[in-house]
Amino acid sequence: MAHLTPPQPDPHTDPPPPEQAAYGKVARRVASGEVVEQAAPGGSAGRVALGRVVRGGLAGVMGAGVAALAQFGLVVVVTRAFSVEQAGAFFTVTALMLMAAGIAKLDAGNGLVYFIARADASAYRGISGYIRAALVPVTGVATLAGVLLYPWLGPVALALPVMAVADVLLAAGRGFGALRPTVLLGGVLLPIGQLALVAGVALAGTSPWLLGTAAPTGTSPWLPAWALPVAWALPYLPVLVLAALALRGRAPRTPYLPGTGRDLWRHTAPRSVAAAVQAVFQRFDIVIVALLAGPAQAAVYTAATRFKIVGQLANQGLAQAVQPRLVRALADGDLAVARELYQATTMWLVLLTWPVWLAYALAAPWLLRLFGDGYGAATPVALVLAATMMAATASGMVDVVLTAAGHTTASLRNLVAAGACTVLLDLALIPAHGALGAALGWSAGVLVRNALPLWQLHHRYGLRPFGRHSRSALRPRAWATA
Repeated sequence: MAHLTPPQPDPHTDPPPPEQAAYGKVARRVASGEVVEQAAPGGSAGRVALGRVVRGGLAGVMGAGVAALAQFGLVVVVTRAFSVEQAGAFFTVTALMLMAAGIAKLDAGNGLVYFIARADASAYRGISGYIRAALVPVTGVATLAGVLLYPWLGPVALALPVMAVADVLLAAGRGFGALRPTVLLGGVLLPIGQLALVAGVALAGTSPWLLGTAAPTGTSPWLPAWALPVAWALPYLPVLVLAALALRGRAPRTPYLPGTGRDLWRHTAPRSVAAAVQAVFQRFDIVIVALLAGPAQAAVYTAATRFKIVGQLANQGLAQAVQPRLVRALADGDLAVARELYQATTMWLVLLTWPVWLAYALAAPWLLRLFGDGYGAATPVALVLAATMMAATASGMVDVVLTAAGHTTASLRNLVAAGACTVLLDLALIPAHGALGAALGWSAGVLVRNALPLWQLHHRYGLRPFGRHSRSALRPRAWATA
């Protein structure tokens, strides 16, 4: 295989990205274009790396499957037990909570993955300082957000610091190569706990429904309005405690090194803004539907698009396994391994999710009836969702690869463009078309969000989601290596 180097930018006509000076080895060897093709990844090193990704990816996808089923069950419970308006109000509150937590996390978790994954050779010297530097501002921002949102969201807003810190601790564990806490705590314990507690509240407030008769929410005067959101948020507390215990045995406590916090946030700050935009992008559609078309349409839209969590969680499960290895490969300038990881995981995502989307598109008129009366009319929304997710899956973990290469500012610009596209179309389409208008706006944003980084990776490094490693990912040897 030829040893090739992507064209380097002209310092006069094509200045390096602003993050280049801050990202150490990755920025010097990747963002500046100093990347060489290593030995063909079909060798033993490539097979070992791919085998590790298979193991971690399978674990992540299994956890994602459990989470998707539990979240689907939660939506069924809420839509069947409560009126359409009340279900829409609940989904709007949880969407606001997830948006606020996504912003308050400041993407500190991915920043920790970046630094911990690159610290193997130094025996994690100073890593505890990075963890402390990440947790302090996240805790402060999340607490402030909880206080500010309390008048609108009620007691559930107090759970924001717990949600944000738990996610950062799980991410730090992934930086050490420990995917099990993320799978078991974030992928199994959290969604199953939410389903169990929400179902318990539904049973307490609407027990006649379980006996086969209709009963509107609120028939129990002692059941406060905030009970359902609080039940949804409570499982984050044991996840936080257990994640901290799991991390305690992996991160040696070392003296704080001067400049640790500055290094962490110099790298993470651009991505913090991007993560905030992404958190809004993922949930804002539910909120804007509630504002422009009412909570009933928000409930219909949430139910019809709930299946998109399948693709998102499958992508997340593989991304959590591959991200540390992508960072290491790109830090070493090993473009060949990065290419193999990207193409192999893209093929796995397509094989895992496309049958789901095709089946959902065909069965949507019947599946949507599971949510109760009034939801069957959302079939067009389901068709838009299925087509969009198939296109997005074919792009692979394109944004993960872009940020692993150090281009966090470019990722931010992409997310802002996608978010602006979604909001503009939502404002134009939702008043007239309700949930379908929101689905079309979301679809356009997703396509923009994937098309831009696809072009950037191809232009800078010649990376594509499909290639000669796509077929090798299907060979039994690739799975046997795991």
